[in-house]
Amino acid sequence: MSGVALLLIGNGLLGTLVAVRGNQEGFSDAFLGLLGSGYFAGYLVGTLLARPFIERVGHIRAFAFFATGIAGVALLHGLIVSPVVWVALRVLAGAAIVALYMLIESWLNDQTPAALRGRIFAIYMVVNQVSLAAAQQILRLDSADTLALFAMSALFVCFAVMPVTATRMTQPSVHRGASFSVLRIMRGTPVAAAGAIMTGMSLGAFSSMGPVYASRAGYGDTWIALFMSASILGGALLQWPLGVLSDRGDRRKVLAVTASLAALSAAPLLVPGLGQDAAIVAIALFGGFGFAIYPMAVAHLVDHLSPEQVVGGSSAVLLLHGIGAAIGPLAVGLSMAWMGTSALAFHFVATHTLLALIAWLAARRSPDEITEHAHCVPMVRTSATVLEIMPPPDPIDESAEDSAAAAARRPVTSETV
Repeated sequence: MSGVALLLIGNGLLGTLVAVRGNQEGFSDAFLGLLGSGYFAGYLVGTLLARPFIERVGHIRAFAFFATGIAGVALLHGLIVSPVVWVALRVLAGAAIVALYMLIESWLNDQTPAALRGRIFAIYMVVNQVSLAAAQQILRLDSADTLALFAMSALFVCFAVMPVTATRMTQPSVHRGASFSVLRIMRGTPVAAAGAIMTGMSLGAFSSMGPVYASRAGYGDTWIALFMSASILGGALLQWPLGVLSDRGDRRKVLAVTASLAALSAAPLLVPGLGQDAAIVAIALFGGFGFAIYPMAVAHLVDHLSPEQVVGGSSAVLLLHGIGAAIGPLAVGLSMAWMGTSALAFHFVATHTLLALIAWLAARRSPDEITEHAHCVPMVRTSATVLEIMPPPDPIDESAEDSAAAAARRPVTSETV
């Protein structure tokens, strides 16, 4: 967990720093969006290529290899300020970080006793959110136009290698998850597919272009750090209560309402010259509602899957989410070229309004026929391997129960997400 925290502080700082420095260097809006899309394209590439490499060299060597790669990428950003070079570096960073997520999560899965899986998964999610929020505050320490912050990003990633390589624990094997058709998800649970793609487009654009929006507000690096942290912390705080609410009724309707609230929360950011306090409140609320939608989409899919299909189906949803995240930053970057910074807020409003309409119309058209009622669990985008950390469901005897009543009484389980 200490290795995870240090890694995410370094990588989280780098992601924001690239956007801020690129803006200062005069990169075009379209190119800034391309940097974000390159990172998430690397994410998709890493998902395909990392597993064979980890299987060949083992977890510890792979961790050192990919972490060293990210540290080198961070330093190269500061040493070579070139748009074309930076795109290539962002692709490499995306591929490396998803490989690190994959081996970390498979290691946690292998080392965690069944009785502790729920607790370990919760701690892991908290470490993710807190580390990413803390990373933004390092922007306060120096200016983005020097090498210092890029070097600090590299240092944190290098320090992350130390607790991992010093361990005496047995290295696990990488498990191959069952495949699941993306087209099957789009046909069978279109709301889950739409939720994954739309939130990917929205949150991918935010992580890549949010620092640009904050930088152009003209309030300084301290405010940029506060702006980015507010959204992450807002997302961490509201995921659980909104997830519980979605467990108590038609999840599609709750998802539609949540998406509508996310769109309304982002609307004030369309106003030119919006005050600092109002912008912080708006982005915190947007993060709170926006970050809660992806776990709801996963839970809605799992409502319609058998237990043995959960990991494969959830992995396919994560793929859709990643595709959306690769598209979103470039779309916003191109829009900013003729709309200005308000294009980011417009993107938030448009994607979440469309998602709300899709979910609401689906709920109005037909009742939700649930195979096995799932429970929404707060989670963030990492790798598909995170799904293996969740504990298996407890067996429940439903032989004498009506299926609808059984679904209403089903306890929280981890494999059902």
